Amino acid sequence: MSERDLLMIPGPVEFDPEVLRALGAKTASHVAPEFIAVFGRALKRLREVCLAPSAQPFVVAGSGTLAMELAVANLVEPGERALVVNTGYFSDRMALLLERHGAEVVHARCAPGEAPDVASVEALLAGGRFKMMTVTHVDTSTGVLAPAEALVKAADRHGVLSVVDGVCATAGEAFHQDAWGADVYLTASQKAIGVPPGLALLTVSPRAMAAWRARRTPVRSLYADFGEWLPIMEAYEAGKAAYFATPPVNLVCALDVSLGQILREGMEARFARHRRMARAFRAAWRALGLKMLPVSESVTAHTLSALYYPEGVDAAVLGRAREQGVVLAGGLHPQLKTRYFRVGHMNVVGPGDVLATVGAVERALSAAGHRASPGAAVAAVQAELLSGG
Repeated sequence: MSERDLLMIPGPVEFDPEVLRALGAKTASHVAPEFIAVFGRALKRLREVCLAPSAQPFVVAGSGTLAMELAVANLVEPGERALVVNTGYFSDRMALLLERHGAEVVHARCAPGEAPDVASVEALLAGGRFKMMTVTHVDTSTGVLAPAEALVKAADRHGVLSVVDGVCATAGEAFHQDAWGADVYLTASQKAIGVPPGLALLTVSPRAMAAWRARRTPVRSLYADFGEWLPIMEAYEAGKAAYFATPPVNLVCALDVSLGQILREGMEARFARHRRMARAFRAAWRALGLKMLPVSESVTAHTLSALYYPEGVDAAVLGRAREQGVVLAGGLHPQLKTRYFRVGHMNVVGPGDVLATVGAVERALSAAGHRASPGAAVAAVQAELLSGG
């Protein structure tokens, strides 16, 4: 991959130069006063980005899967029941984690490209004796946007803890943790949060923290135990050093920079920008005659596009797009992975990135034999952007 290539996959994404400068700066001691101040500020900023002023933030070295495991390991005990609102590959991964920690898992399933009906989920919640419900806000494998607000509120009505996987959504899709009553919102650094891979991030409600404190059995994982991490988070936020495992100093510094940029843009403005860029992409896909994997606009994410290959085109088109300077992703859902591709559009993506990506896709498809009106897709993007939609 050349330095000039545009990375348009669903994570890692393109990162702001200021964030990369923080990542590449000379590493400080993890107990140095200047780093303590940065870490404490990043924790406060994470609350603001998740719109969760009452929540306890956790920033831990690891991937998004670790963030998922932190939620599961601390809130579920062997024999307890969990409902997984299943929209794809990462919902299946959440179920696997739950089972590994001893939970009895029930799935609210749907066909690929769909999201389970809220009423049917609520019917399960009403009679299921569940400890927890999990929702994948945006499933990276399908591009499906779950109705997170309605689902979280349904769980709350039935006294069920809600865990929302925001790995491909946080800071890109609208989410109001405190206002909606979500108990855990978890994510990773490398997508719309705008930091290179390596951080697992969570904001945990007071109700979820109380549920953890009321456990009857020890957390099965030492590294994932809130009991090890909570004193660290509390100390750094209070301006003091503490130690359990060495924090990834430069990644935390980069996180602080990126969260500051996100907050300067403003959460509602940022959500609106992601919606605007997504609409421009969708206009292009229509002009190219491409079918999206999500079955309707209402369940289509604003942080990525999942698109079926047109007739006569296969994954070789990804190589052709890369020759045009744009890196795209193949399919991930096990049932469909050879039939579709994905375009990420989150974090710093703006109109120029949309136009460059759409132009590359149009040329790659044309080289692969797909016929569309030349320039129509780029024109559709420009018309959408100029409309102010």
